[in-house]
Amino acid sequence: MPSSLLRRKDVDACKEDADRSEHRLKRSLGVLPLTALGIGAVIGAGIFSAIGTAASGGANHVAAGPALVVSYVLVALACGFAALCYAEMAAMVPVAGSAYTYAYVTLGEFVAWIIGWDLILEYAVGNVAVAVSWADYFKSLLAGLGLHLPDWLSTTVDHAQRTPGLLESAPHILGVPIVLNLPAGLIIALLTVLLVLGIQESARVNTAMVVLKLVMVVGFIGVGTFYVMPAHWTPFAPNGLSGILSGASLIFFAYIGFDAVSTTAEEAKNPQRDIPRAMIATLGICTVLYAAVTLVLTGMVSWKDLGVGDPLAKALQSAGLEALAGILSFGAVIAMTAVLLVFQLGQPRIFMVMARDGLLPGWAAKVHPRYRTPYVTTILTGIFVGLPAMFVDINEAIEFTNIGTLFAFILVSVGVIVLRRTDPDRARPFRCPGVPWLPLLSILGCGVLMLYLPLITWKRFVGWQAIGIALYFLYGRRHSRLAAQQTEAAWTRTTSK
Repeated sequence: MPSSLLRRKDVDACKEDADRSEHRLKRSLGVLPLTALGIGAVIGAGIFSAIGTAASGGANHVAAGPALVVSYVLVALACGFAALCYAEMAAMVPVAGSAYTYAYVTLGEFVAWIIGWDLILEYAVGNVAVAVSWADYFKSLLAGLGLHLPDWLSTTVDHAQRTPGLLESAPHILGVPIVLNLPAGLIIALLTVLLVLGIQESARVNTAMVVLKLVMVVGFIGVGTFYVMPAHWTPFAPNGLSGILSGASLIFFAYIGFDAVSTTAEEAKNPQRDIPRAMIATLGICTVLYAAVTLVLTGMVSWKDLGVGDPLAKALQSAGLEALAGILSFGAVIAMTAVLLVFQLGQPRIFMVMARDGLLPGWAAKVHPRYRTPYVTTILTGIFVGLPAMFVDINEAIEFTNIGTLFAFILVSVGVIVLRRTDPDRARPFRCPGVPWLPLLSILGCGVLMLYLPLITWKRFVGWQAIGIALYFLYGRRHSRLAAQQTEAAWTRTTSK
């Protein structure tokens, strides 16, 4: 590989770019709001819908059954190893950009671009799926209140084409049926406005939503415990290790988000201390809740009957708790709103840092003079997510999101090992224990989960990578600030001789 593709950005240069006045963001987040951001991102569709699919199986997955609780623990271990690697990098390089920035200082520009491109899968593409799921829960919530949105105004084109008579009954303009998922687009628009107005305001709203959804989840565990029938836990692992690993590859989506905390490094009051604490606390809290919910859910209802979009509500309904099922729908809306908020917060900051490095156009690095937020990329991300969410139902978005995130986790783990060798004397406010063995366990765990993803997901991932590589060579490589600086330095050395 040409040396130009391996050029690495110095850690100090990353910090200098972040501290420039025109790029500086507002530092206002402590460890509690950072942890709330992590929990806000993690507890969402993974606990309110994907848990049912993973337990009962599906077209591309073998059922895990009650042993899904083991799947959650295994994924938590893999994510925990990755989180410790993230924590070392975040404390050492307290700059927005997450895995993209870490790859730039350890593995070089080309790999950094690939990671930045793949993070779009985690944040933007994943959020399209979450927005569509949010709209479904919101529609159910309104129906429970006696309010009904027209079908043509609350569904995607894909779903309308599969629903007999819906396209014919929809309004037509010039003979074309008008079908859109308006709630999905509106929630993205609302959150985009909030994120432009300020990080502190956004964090406060998120914290309030996190408190509400934690009350809902803990309430489900507390009430559901009284309706558990141990007979439903037999057989515990109906498909053995294959089912457990298949379930793990699917519910990995439920853990995506803890790394979103690292995208706020330039807005944390003490990033070297608070970001590692927030990521590790997020994983610990969420793992305990996931395990408890799984045991209660599969104890209340047979795992064979959980292949529905709202498995927790179904469990409460089966116990005759219709009113609580309705309240849970409200909790799901709140939970997924928090997920949307945090992911819509993370993606613009990754774009902003890539633009600062010249790999994206310079206007994408602009920070609002009053609100100190990356408003240009925030608005663009809102458009990029909101429009597809209104028209397209991405059925395989969960697997597609998983593979991009797992790949990013692997490269961050590799980066910790590399930087320990290439820059061993640099101050590390947080040190990942057991290097290189713990990062190697992270790589192994994430690699195994990737292998259990469907073949179609791998094919789409390869196609996505091909598009990203083409864009790098067409634009990024030619406009790289690091390349220009190195060329200027070489010219200066030549002319001074």
